[in-house]
Amino acid sequence: MKPARPWFSAGPTAKRPGWSLAGLPTDLLGRGIRAPEVVERFAYALRLTREVLQVPDDYVACYLPASDTGAVEAALWAMLGQRPVQVVAFENFGLTWAADVRDHLKLDPEVIEAPWGELPDLSRVDPAKDVVFPWNGTTSGVRVPNADFISNEREGLSICDATSAAFAMPLDWPKLDVTTFSFQKALGGEAGIGVAVLSPRAVARLDTYRAPWPIPKVLRLQDGKGFDRALATGTMINTFSVMTIEDWIDALEWAQGIGGLETLIARTDANFAALSDWVERTDWIDFLAVRPEIRSTTSVCLKFTDPRVTGLPAEDQRAFVKRFKDLLEDEGAVFDMEPHRNAPPGLRLWCGCTVERADVEAATPWLDWAFGEALR
Repeated sequence: MKPARPWFSAGPTAKRPGWSLAGLPTDLLGRGIRAPEVVERFAYALRLTREVLQVPDDYVACYLPASDTGAVEAALWAMLGQRPVQVVAFENFGLTWAADVRDHLKLDPEVIEAPWGELPDLSRVDPAKDVVFPWNGTTSGVRVPNADFISNEREGLSICDATSAAFAMPLDWPKLDVTTFSFQKALGGEAGIGVAVLSPRAVARLDTYRAPWPIPKVLRLQDGKGFDRALATGTMINTFSVMTIEDWIDALEWAQGIGGLETLIARTDANFAALSDWVERTDWIDFLAVRPEIRSTTSVCLKFTDPRVTGLPAEDQRAFVKRFKDLLEDEGAVFDMEPHRNAPPGLRLWCGCTVERADVEAATPWLDWAFGEALR
């Protein structure tokens, strides 16, 4: 018995149950990106995004090119430089943001690091400084358990990469000044468009501060007066895909129809629980995240514990993962379960809300089978 929908990629993630390309409207394809009907469709999608994600009324949201990466970069380039910067890095993308701040913006960030599977000492976060951090480490399976480390009386901005947390975990909006995500994660949208949600404090930074470096047009959040408020209405910085927006609207309307954010989180938690049950009863695998309270419920990263694998050189462990993956995909049982290329060898299965619990449960015997076969 195989999963009915054997898609466990961490991005783009599985489409919603019942999704069909034929179900997407096509009447606006081929229209100009500034046509009133197209502009309204983008605006509608942004309104739906705010409603489903329960964004506070005094926050604004806007689209950015290049998925979550583009949204994070836009915030870094436009807002950093006024205050000292800290970057929390406990997986690949935190390390990437730290490198960008240091090597490209030529700032001198304090990097608060932890090894794979651990969370750094968040008590080191300084409310007088801007802080950049991922809520959920897509490549490590580690998440912050809450935002208590961010002060309500902070002077700096909190810039949160929430791409594998949004729509799947509760976000503490009063603690977050910039929150970014992409279509391709928790709701199974297509790649290429990111979203940045800005608090009044973030908008004030854009209104009163100009970074000393030139900012590329596709990352530009400001006009001649400060924050470009047209962006908050759904206006596009450059030409976006109308089909991608229609696909995003389809995902959001599905989310609303099944009960909204609370249901999305409950579905995610149920999927994680199903996989967790299997991990607990399986002696050759364990969570990469050491402590239960910091384990991701979406991008679940696992490590091998069997000495027949862990005793191999790193290159041979990666070859083992490839055999494991090939066995599963040749059977059409589980697709895209390999970890990020920079992560330790192991498995990574997406358990977000568009995945069905029954498919997680059906996948686990195949994981057991593939492990035994790959050892031969």
